[in-house]
Amino acid sequence: MRFLRHGGETDILTLSIRKGWDSLKRRFLHQFWQLFRGYWTSEEKWKGCGLLALVIAFNLGSVYFLVRINSWYNDFYNAIQQYAEGQFWPLIGEFTALAFLYIILAVYAIYLRQMLQIKWRTWLTNRFLARWTRGEVYYRLQILRSDTDNPDQRISEDINQFVTLALTLLFGLIKQLATLAAFSVVLWNLSGTFRVPVGSHAFVVCGYMFWFSLIYSMAGTGIAHLVGRKLIGLNFEQQRFEADFRFNMMRVRENAENIAFYRGEQVERVGFSERFAKVIGNFWQLMRQTKLLNFYVNGYGQIALIVPLILAAPQYFAGTMALGGLLQTVSAFGRVQDALSYFVSSYDTIAQLIAVIRRLVGFMDHMAEAEAHEEKIVWEEAGEALALEDVSVTLPDGRTLLAHVTFSLARGARLLITGASGCGKSTLLRLLAGIWPYGMGRVVRPAESRVLFLPQRPYLPLGSLRRALYYPLAASGTEARLKTALETVGLAALVPRLDVIDDWSRILSLGEQQRLAFARVLLVAPDFVFLDEATSALDEPREEELYALLRRKLPAMGMVSVGHRSTLRAVHDEELVLEGEGKWKVCPIRS
Repeated sequence: MRFLRHGGETDILTLSIRKGWDSLKRRFLHQFWQLFRGYWTSEEKWKGCGLLALVIAFNLGSVYFLVRINSWYNDFYNAIQQYAEGQFWPLIGEFTALAFLYIILAVYAIYLRQMLQIKWRTWLTNRFLARWTRGEVYYRLQILRSDTDNPDQRISEDINQFVTLALTLLFGLIKQLATLAAFSVVLWNLSGTFRVPVGSHAFVVCGYMFWFSLIYSMAGTGIAHLVGRKLIGLNFEQQRFEADFRFNMMRVRENAENIAFYRGEQVERVGFSERFAKVIGNFWQLMRQTKLLNFYVNGYGQIALIVPLILAAPQYFAGTMALGGLLQTVSAFGRVQDALSYFVSSYDTIAQLIAVIRRLVGFMDHMAEAEAHEEKIVWEEAGEALALEDVSVTLPDGRTLLAHVTFSLARGARLLITGASGCGKSTLLRLLAGIWPYGMGRVVRPAESRVLFLPQRPYLPLGSLRRALYYPLAASGTEARLKTALETVGLAALVPRLDVIDDWSRILSLGEQQRLAFARVLLVAPDFVFLDEATSALDEPREEELYALLRRKLPAMGMVSVGHRSTLRAVHDEELVLEGEGKWKVCPIRS
């Protein structure tokens, strides 16, 4: 294979890769900044900035007391060396006072940081929840982005981690910078000069211990990055595998009965094993990489303990430095070294933060993609009927299910949608309900009309039965009205349990859930109701009874049903037949 080195293909490819990487970095930094700055420019910025200023002030105060304690080392150990008993107890008292004040500042710095953490997390969580639930984004992510893994974890765990890690690193950096500024001066003054003979000349290096500490830490930071950079990707994958494993267990819990009917325990165990193997496999890699980083970090730290003694020993043994000065030098060197080595000691935390940011940025990108979908269906509020005018229904990938559908549904009318499986019946129902965004055409709906959707398995929110009955409205009906609704649909036995809080989707059978959904229709009294095989778990007499009930109690309510039973024809006026390949026809149902 021949490579063109000058102005050829290889140079072009290299330039392209470099530009792509630079673009990726700029985009990532932009997204990180957007994620970070939101709270600090929001309506709560003054509270946040006030807490931030207090925490910074407390951290700076603690650095001040550390400098005072460092100076105390000189006086105390010199007194020890000189057997000056008269100075001993006053110096012990001074240390006690300094340590007490330092402890107060350190404790309240942590307390106020946690307070800021709560406020920032609350704001950021509310922002993500609002964006996720606005405009059916949560629903569009399901149908558009099947690779959007575990939004619940992104909002609950990743936001918490982001705020915690960001504040930990931010305040750690501020404290270390203040420590560096304060103790660099101390270390510079304690270092004195160091003569380096070169031939017949000698170079004098001022503050040599400071310079050595700077060079040592810079080299250490570079090596730490080389050793630990794989941790970023491994942390990212670990969170993803853990989330997939938890999600699989949650799915089994939600579908326990179905799995039991199928005797699918063995298959589920295989699924558990496969996902858990990914968790453990990645964790082994994470352990090995962390082990290498820990070897390096601990070795780096232990060497830093002995280096100041070696560097200061010539002055001490020459008699130009007392014991107190030696110990003060060791303490100051350690503080400067810790500050300069901040990124070495915090590399694992930085890797975790980068992985969290990648997950949150990915989630934000997916939500932006769902939000940016160009709505080609024109919705209008006019007239008294629900009408479709030249409406085509498509899938997210652009394939057409139905083409140029035109029909009208007046108030009180009953429409049955039939057709073979997969021809688009449920999808058309979702479009009529206003939640399916993929298609084109014009949909007209009466102004301020209310619609209600009844799927095959009704949604019952966690909480009281009263709340489940009124969902999505507030549970504000009278006892008599609730009692009547339940008795009418054959659920009188549930009346005494209206205020019982439980997971009703697990307590009630599917048939009971479907009857409860009909009671919900009676309570909400929508203008149009859409039923997607909403009576599949009921026998035909009960099905007929419930449909007749709706016609009797809510005669002005429009109804659109999807179902396969021939008995449904008797309770509807018209039939929309989906013939496949985008074809359709509307015909009256003769009684």
